[in-house]
Amino acid sequence: MLAACGGGGSSGGGSTVGVAPTPTPTPTTAACALSVRQSWVLGQLQEWYLFPTLLDSTVNPASHSTVQSYIDALVAPARAQNKDRYFTYITSIAEENAFYQQGATAGFGIRLGYDSSANRAFVIEAFEGGNALAAGMDRGTELLQINGQSVSTLMATGGPQAVINALGPDTVGTSRTFVIRQLSGTQQTLTVSKSNYTLDPVSDRYGAKIITDGARRIGYINMRTFIDSSDPNLRAAFADFKSQGITELIIDLRYNGGGLVSIAELFGDLMNNGRAGQVAGYVTFRDTKASENETLTFTAQPQAITATKVAFIGTGSTASASELVINGMQPFLNGNIALVGSNTYGKPVGQIALDQPSCDDRLRAIAFKIENANHQGEYFNGLATTVPNTCRASDDIAHQLGDPQENMVKIALDYLAGRGCTPISGGGITTQGVSGREVLYDGKAPSTVRRDLPGAF
Repeated sequence: MLAACGGGGSSGGGSTVGVAPTPTPTPTTAACALSVRQSWVLGQLQEWYLFPTLLDSTVNPASHSTVQSYIDALVAPARAQNKDRYFTYITSIAEENAFYQQGATAGFGIRLGYDSSANRAFVIEAFEGGNALAAGMDRGTELLQINGQSVSTLMATGGPQAVINALGPDTVGTSRTFVIRQLSGTQQTLTVSKSNYTLDPVSDRYGAKIITDGARRIGYINMRTFIDSSDPNLRAAFADFKSQGITELIIDLRYNGGGLVSIAELFGDLMNNGRAGQVAGYVTFRDTKASENETLTFTAQPQAITATKVAFIGTGSTASASELVINGMQPFLNGNIALVGSNTYGKPVGQIALDQPSCDDRLRAIAFKIENANHQGEYFNGLATTVPNTCRASDDIAHQLGDPQENMVKIALDYLAGRGCTPISGGGITTQGVSGREVLYDGKAPSTVRRDLPGAF
């Protein structure tokens, strides 16, 4: 799989396009000693890495106790130039396939954020099918204690990582007792276990709807991630929009860390009725792999609409395939496009999957860059300085996602109605901040799920 994977506090996430080139040579050894795995990684990066002159092949593998540490050293020159912000990494084939193909994962089923200045942690989203939502946790719920440990104390003494550690491993049956405070002010004690659940990429509660704003009707979609099961969700949403004559949209990607580029392409198709066959963008490899280059074109879809004005909600957690969708629409909206929220993560490059099945190793290696139809790319510092209109907005966890009174949605509606807004100021590299709140991100050992679903536990 080719991937335009997501960004992260200290690691990249995943999104894929097309079919992976076959690694050369294809690994056949059954030996999975560290030195063998390191040697395999070096060979793949020397062959495929997008920035070959920024690959430090002189690194001594014996100085590194893990494959990932060795990879980090190999790509350090590219990282120093902000071209590979932990986007190249080793992961599990089985784990990644389970997530991308079925949305399968294990956890409480919540997304968490924290306020470092106040040492507080909150649920910023709860996933249907997870035990946390069933127990009463939802957007806006504050975590006060985890197994008797004060969240405030954990934050003050060990920072966000201490909270992550207190939540325990992502294994089925891991249980934690929480003291929580609801938005109403009511405190409760709940015991919640981690379980296997299937992520719905577009929530049945608020993921796709039509918002009435005066005499105008706006299509709203909140995309959690870009995985295979997003396909029917997107088609159903746009079929509804088409049947009701919707042409103005709010696309909420505020926590979307990436996913399959094939789904990003479908998203573009669904907003560009009548442009079948036109160039949608470009995928470009290093010169020695130019035969893999691809020109992306729009494909006719029966559910497609002709979008006339779009407000994209984004933050520092909006990365990769999400940014591809935003950047990809710029040539076709004649300036009728805005980024609402804060600057995006900044990842105009993508990974391919290079597999060593005998060791369950999948190397996600930066191997190509992504540009829109106007050859616009290189947005390593985020999209805020490239999108013609921006509106600053903060995440409002006192309201549910998709609520027209939620601050980001409200300001997106203001932009679409021409009521004006305050531009996003400044640019530069972003982390996964959301206007004063950070997404709780495991920078030490992020899983596939947490790369693409920042803050998921």
